[in-house]
Amino acid sequence: IPALATEPRFTQRLREHLEAGQLLDKRYQLQEVAGGHVALPVLEEKLSLLSLPQDIPCGLVHIQDPIPSRTLRWRTPAQRLRDELRRLLGESWSEELERDVPRAWQRHGDLVLLSENSLRAAPWEQLGQVLWETVASALGARRLARRGRVLPGGMRTPSVTLLLGQDPWVEHVDNGIRYTFDVTKCMFSPGNITEKLRVASLPCAGEVLVDLYAGIGYFTLPYLVHAAAAFAHACEWNSHAVEALRRNLVLNGVQDRCRVHHGDSRELELRDVADRVNLGLIPSSEEGWPVACRVLRKATGGVLHIHHNVEALPAGSSPDAEAQHPAEHGGKEKQRARIRPEWKRWAEATASRIQELLAELHEQSWSTSILHIEVVKSYAPHVHHLVLDLECRPTLP
Repeated sequence: IPALATEPRFTQRLREHLEAGQLLDKRYQLQEVAGGHVALPVLEEKLSLLSLPQDIPCGLVHIQDPIPSRTLRWRTPAQRLRDELRRLLGESWSEELERDVPRAWQRHGDLVLLSENSLRAAPWEQLGQVLWETVASALGARRLARRGRVLPGGMRTPSVTLLLGQDPWVEHVDNGIRYTFDVTKCMFSPGNITEKLRVASLPCAGEVLVDLYAGIGYFTLPYLVHAAAAFAHACEWNSHAVEALRRNLVLNGVQDRCRVHHGDSRELELRDVADRVNLGLIPSSEEGWPVACRVLRKATGGVLHIHHNVEALPAGSSPDAEAQHPAEHGGKEKQRARIRPEWKRWAEATASRIQELLAELHEQSWSTSILHIEVVKSYAPHVHHLVLDLECRPTLP
């Protein structure tokens, strides 16, 4: 960076002069340079405005390894980004533009994915490539992309534009599992990390899993890598997600323990193979319930993990409201005492419907038992993404 070097006794006067003209680059500290001089960093874009007092001896130097200022080192990435953009725009900066600066983003390796409404105003677009290089530098990224609206249709394909860089494939690591995907073709939901961690801890050794909505392997991989499932059938109809899923199976060394079924899971021809079925589709996985019943082992049954968005009343508004906390691991009685009434009613209705489907399919009676209700996250006010662990067993005649 450019800097002005002067004798230590003139440092304070030169600093005050540069600050008065808004020429001092406050991102970096003053540094000692050869000859016992002190170098004061100067904003490169304002060098042409530099006018020095005649009585302060100094000279222009370039610092190869500038030391960040103490305040810079303590700033959050969002603050650093705002300050860099404010410096870039100079006198054009306004409160309206500041509201356009992103305060949160997703990071996938060296790529940062900005939110849909980030940096959309006309002044930003006019900066072109300089803007994206500045943003990437402030956030410590090499590539940038910006999310658009999810395209209509059942595939949930994201509308993502690469802003800096050419390669859309990224890698994300969760709980020691590597996921790679094309950020312009596939979505990644970091909000499901708690459920992926829970799945990874389930006792699945020796079991066969059917994942009806596998995506890029969000849940298939934790079942195989950490929960030690013997084999998995992964169903997915989005061709871009299937490509990523196949790569991820190889990336994590479990490709020999998984068969990928590319197509609509409602048309899956598997039967009588699964000890466990994952139905990870929201807002509702109900269309997959008949398929889940068909793939469960007829002789022994198994466990269904049913995802659903459930609406609940605000805390305290229900006359029969119980403690307003998610169910926790532990005994069944403890869990039942801590779930919301609406969650319990949904789980019981689901268990009853699954029991009917199994009885109709196999022409014999089955029992269903609620093992656990897990709250993953909330979407809208009073709407929660839940997972019901439902044990399903044929009843002995």
